[in-house]
Amino acid sequence: MNHLIENSRWDDEDELAETYSRRKCFAYGRTGQPVARSALLQSVLADVSLAYQNLDSVELGVTTVDTYFDTLGGISRAVRRAKGGAQTPVYIGDQTAGDGTVRTLSEQVALETRARMLNPKWYEGMMKHGYEGVRQIETHITNTMGWSATTGQVAPWVYQQLTQTFVLDPEMRDRMAKLNPTASAKVANRLLEAHERAYWNPEPKVLEELRQAGDELEDRLEGAFQRAAA
Repeated sequence: MNHLIENSRWDDEDELAETYSRRKCFAYGRTGQPVARSALLQSVLADVSLAYQNLDSVELGVTTVDTYFDTLGGISRAVRRAKGGAQTPVYIGDQTAGDGTVRTLSEQVALETRARMLNPKWYEGMMKHGYEGVRQIETHITNTMGWSATTGQVAPWVYQQLTQTFVLDPEMRDRMAKLNPTASAKVANRLLEAHERAYWNPEPKVLEELRQAGDELEDRLEGAFQRAAA
């Protein structure tokens, strides 16, 4: 499912639920051979009341790697479909700082967005790593959209602030494009995709600026960009 998100090769959220269910419906019987038991999985999913994931490393958050939205997000979307569209609560248990703290997924994504992606100490640290650092910024944004696709629990302001920080700021856009033009173009395209999939709805002026910036980054990638004379 994470590959579908990464490559934008999916039409709607039910397709993600179907992919998860189809890949996870195998059970081992007395013969020791895996057998597809789709109906059994659906019956189990229909009884789920909440989905939960522990975090036990300060190095990894729910937007750091795609494993979290692929698994926890995948089962959340599959449960929602099995329940006929009823929303299922998703919780994150943060065990990284002594006493555990339980947050909703929306709260966790907001916390990580503020503490990492919108934190100058974090993204400037990423920029020091050059090509790979920009790729990591793009990865976080793609994983954030993965949570929107699987749970619908990412607040619109997240995309708004990411757009302002990494795309609409001319200096930042230029720095990122020089370090990694491919990942920089993917950042703009992913934010546009999030809008097209109705995960946020920017003001017309912001949307137009985002599209223009995306076109500029695509031109850079293709070697057709020419900076305007000062």
